[in-house]
Amino acid sequence: MIPYQGRSAIRVARVVLALTCLAWFPFTGGRISSSLVFLIAYAIFAVGTLFETRFDSTPRALVALVIDFAFFAFAKWLLPVDWASALAYGFLLISAATLHEFVSVVVVATAAMVLIVLLTAPGGGLIWADWAAAAMAVAFSLYKRYLERRMSNTLRYNMIIRSQAEGAREAERERIAADFHDGPLQSFISFQMRLEIVRKLFGRDIDAAGDELRQLQELCRNQVTELRSFVRSMRPVEEGVSLSASLSRMVEQFQRDTGIAATFTSAEVIDPPQTDVSLELLQIVRETLNNIHKHSGASRVALTLGKNGQKLEVRAEDNGGGFPFSGVFSLEELELLRTGPVSIKRRVRLLGGELVIDSRPGQGSSLEIRVPL
Repeated sequence: MIPYQGRSAIRVARVVLALTCLAWFPFTGGRISSSLVFLIAYAIFAVGTLFETRFDSTPRALVALVIDFAFFAFAKWLLPVDWASALAYGFLLISAATLHEFVSVVVVATAAMVLIVLLTAPGGGLIWADWAAAAMAVAFSLYKRYLERRMSNTLRYNMIIRSQAEGAREAERERIAADFHDGPLQSFISFQMRLEIVRKLFGRDIDAAGDELRQLQELCRNQVTELRSFVRSMRPVEEGVSLSASLSRMVEQFQRDTGIAATFTSAEVIDPPQTDVSLELLQIVRETLNNIHKHSGASRVALTLGKNGQKLEVRAEDNGGGFPFSGVFSLEELELLRTGPVSIKRRVRLLGGELVIDSRPGQGSSLEIRVPL
């Protein structure tokens, strides 16, 4: 798509061409005739296109192209000097190659060359220069079409990327809302209900009210831990830190916040070349630890990082209650059964990785992720 400034420049060039030929016409000794009428009409048309933006539409632009071709034919046939027809020819090719499709440019360039050959005396004029100009116009139009297709593909790709990014943001919002609803919000609701109980007990049984207050204190401590875990899961991952070091810090913080014994072991591994892969893996581990804290009832968690062939392997194991299902399942099997952690499955799919969950209800579970390096 040619910018508005380029289209305006072509309109101005048309006006300059028309007025130049019109101003020069009296010096040829010509009198009022059909030629002068045509020049005046073309000049009026050129000035009119300056103020009529509807000529940017495809049908009207084709009409303008036909009129420009007619002016070139007029200049080549009736005007007695070569520079006038040369200017008209050059403007015709430039406007066609700039504003119109490849097929239109080929048709105009071919018709113009046929007209030049027919109206040029043998041995007269620079036919080779006219051929070269026509070839350049066609080549420019072809290159313009190539650029427009690339731009169209790029815009389409950007739209797909934006759509995927919006989907990821929406999924993350849903995950945050679900985590907040299942965690801090439920604690607040429980706290509110217990406060109402304490208010009633103060009027009947002071000792029972004291016991209830002590339980509320414990609930508050748990709620603070829950909120810390929730806020920490929202924080961005530190940049410039290796994957192994980030996981180690995450496990240490998890143990401090929850009181669950957590260990981390790592082999000598090289971080994935794409930073996004490391960030996604950290987010997966963060969500895994959060799920263990909220749902498993585990007292021990072990996280390991290693390398399996050309794949990076992360494994999380706990001694909690396990998943609602029993057995070993791959990502594909979990998808078919419509079970397992939804957000983690989605992230693993985006990484092109593998997921294996081993659930032993009442004894614990393990989650293993492998992503290509």
